[in-house]
Amino acid sequence: MKKKEKTDKKRSLQEEGEEEQLFNLNDKPFKEDEDDADLSDSEDSVFSGLEDSGSDSEEEEDEEEDDNADCAVDDDELNKNTEDQSKKKTVNESKKKEETEEKEAMKENEYEHDSSDEEDIRNTVGNIPMEWYKDFPHIGYDLDGKKIFKPIRNKDELDEFLDKMENPEYWRTVHDKKTASDIVLSDEQIELVNRLQKGQFGDVNFNEHEPMVEFFSNEVMIHPVTNRPADKRSFIPSLIEKEKVSKLVHAIKMGWIKPRRVEDDSKSRFYDLWASEDSSILAKHRMHLPAPKIPLPGHEESYNPPPEYLFTDEERALWEQQDPSDRKLPFIPNKYSSLRQVPAFSRFIHERFERCLDLYLCPRQRKMRVNVNPEDLIPKLPKPKDLQPFPTTQSLVYRGHSSLVRTISVSPSGQWLASGSDDGSVRLWESLVYRGHSSLVRTISVSPSGQWLASGSDDGSVRLWEVCSSRCMKTVQVGGAVKSVAWNPNPSLCLLAVAVESTVLILCPALADKLVISSSEKFLTAQQDEGPSDGSDPVLWSDTEGEELNQGIRLKIKHPKVVHQVTWHAKGDYLASVMPEHSSHLQVFIHQVSKRRSQNPFRKSKGLVQCVSFHPIRPYFFVATQRCVRIYNLVKQEMTKKLQANSKWISSIAVHPGGDHVICGSYDCRMSWFDLDLSTKPYKMLRHHKKAVRGVAYHRGYPLFASASDDGSVIVCHGTVYNDLLQNPLIVPVKVLRGHVITHDLGVLDVTFHPTQPWVFSSGADATIRLFT
Repeated sequence: MKKKEKTDKKRSLQEEGEEEQLFNLNDKPFKEDEDDADLSDSEDSVFSGLEDSGSDSEEEEDEEEDDNADCAVDDDELNKNTEDQSKKKTVNESKKKEETEEKEAMKENEYEHDSSDEEDIRNTVGNIPMEWYKDFPHIGYDLDGKKIFKPIRNKDELDEFLDKMENPEYWRTVHDKKTASDIVLSDEQIELVNRLQKGQFGDVNFNEHEPMVEFFSNEVMIHPVTNRPADKRSFIPSLIEKEKVSKLVHAIKMGWIKPRRVEDDSKSRFYDLWASEDSSILAKHRMHLPAPKIPLPGHEESYNPPPEYLFTDEERALWEQQDPSDRKLPFIPNKYSSLRQVPAFSRFIHERFERCLDLYLCPRQRKMRVNVNPEDLIPKLPKPKDLQPFPTTQSLVYRGHSSLVRTISVSPSGQWLASGSDDGSVRLWESLVYRGHSSLVRTISVSPSGQWLASGSDDGSVRLWEVCSSRCMKTVQVGGAVKSVAWNPNPSLCLLAVAVESTVLILCPALADKLVISSSEKFLTAQQDEGPSDGSDPVLWSDTEGEELNQGIRLKIKHPKVVHQVTWHAKGDYLASVMPEHSSHLQVFIHQVSKRRSQNPFRKSKGLVQCVSFHPIRPYFFVATQRCVRIYNLVKQEMTKKLQANSKWISSIAVHPGGDHVICGSYDCRMSWFDLDLSTKPYKMLRHHKKAVRGVAYHRGYPLFASASDDGSVIVCHGTVYNDLLQNPLIVPVKVLRGHVITHDLGVLDVTFHPTQPWVFSSGADATIRLFT
């Protein structure tokens, strides 16, 4: 019974304590927007049943004491003890309540002044995009690791608009994505946002103009601002500083920088500009230059000069008429009997003043001389002796023409030289003169065998000469001025192309053996099955009849304009004709004699065509206009390259026997060397001549090329072409050959090499042909 009464009293005391705790909970203020389930960790820790745990321990202790008391004392003593214990318990409980209230007050004060940026740490996902939880029913996890589910929001856009129009607190409501709840900002928070938007400080009481505390100053502080350990670069030598120091040391060694010396302030820092050079003060200035000294007076400045220094009346009048800068003497010498009679110099002050101005204003600078050997500036070229053989001296002069010699040509055997002149004659040198033409001989050509020579003249005839005997074997009257003749280079054919006004004639002169003549006839009559050509074709092919056929004319090729040049392909089947005319695309035609076909490679006008040439090996065709050289592929019938000559007017071209190099001469005194495998621009521009370049030529066997100019000279150059494509050609001028006399502003008109020997022939306006060996 006693035990039951004791337990009932203890239970009643516990219930009273719990009621007081509940009253304390109800008295504590809560935020309006938070539920009971959203208590912070500090509140949960305060109301987590700590008092209950304390009461349980006290009950266990009281039970143990009661059991001991029941065994040791009687009922009276027990009643007294119970009363004492109840009083003590009430005192202890009151003390515990006071302590818990003080702790709660302390904790509330602590969180009121909390400066942490994380005001709500219920969601522990961290600073991540909340869009990641868009497709999940929860929005994060709490401190216990449990999911925080999203609240059920049934608002659509219409409800949102109505809430915006009706809710007066809508403008200060902010949606928190982490807790998925709406937060209404207070007036203090709105004021803080406004201040931050205006660029002001958040704290109203903050003084932005208060004096700054200079941590990094010249005053040594007791404690360092940072305790960061020193960097590795602070105790390793710097490479940049090493480079700067090395530059300074080099400048000091070269004398560009003088080390600082302690100057003695006792000495005067000023110096006389015209003091002597021995002064130690002037030695300090590195760029000091002494003033030029006045020349010592001569006899003419004496007060009693010799009679030869005195001016005569003519010399005095001349001196007065001359400009002061042109006079040899600035004064007129006078003679006095004694020094006392010499008057004061009237321009003394003026001359002294000009002298001072010259010394003061004239810039004087000492230039740093660079010790360079002049021979090192000259490009290293091989010696001319190493590049022999080449023509060096004039060995023969061919005289006989009475007028301008326009063209020359050498036979393939190198034994004969043919020349054409305005005097109406073609001469074969070795004392042979070809006479027969009655007018200007414009063109000549040597047969591949070197036995026959063909010439064309303005008298309307083509003459065939025998080289060895100078006999005129045949004369063909063509009825017009002959502009160009060209032998077929194929030795198995005996054909000659002649350009007469607007017609190209194909002749079979019958000056060979029977086999060659028969093969030539078969070659011309092989293609007879083609139908007649219509009138739309600009070039008309036709056979000859009657008298023309008896003279040897086999074919006629009618062109729309006057033909100025004809040239054969190396195989002898293709023939090219040139008709220079502005604004016309019909300037060049390529004819295939075996099939009697003609083609025009140009669809538009490409400029005024000067000359054409076939590639010696490949099926390429060179067309030279005023400014450039175009290379066409005869098989594909398309342009492969366009060489820019960088000149105003091209006069002549020559193709290297190997076919990979081209030289162009121009009327603006230039010669361009092109490397077809390297670039479309000149590999090298040679400006050796002072006047227009009339002709250029390559040697067939030796690495030589020559150029002829109106300045009366022929320049022979060594041009080695290597088989290695990575090695550039070696171009070295080796000799300037002079001998021609300039006539009517014309010098050397044509130049050509001997086919086998390193000799060069040149024809000039002085009616001579010269051989240089």
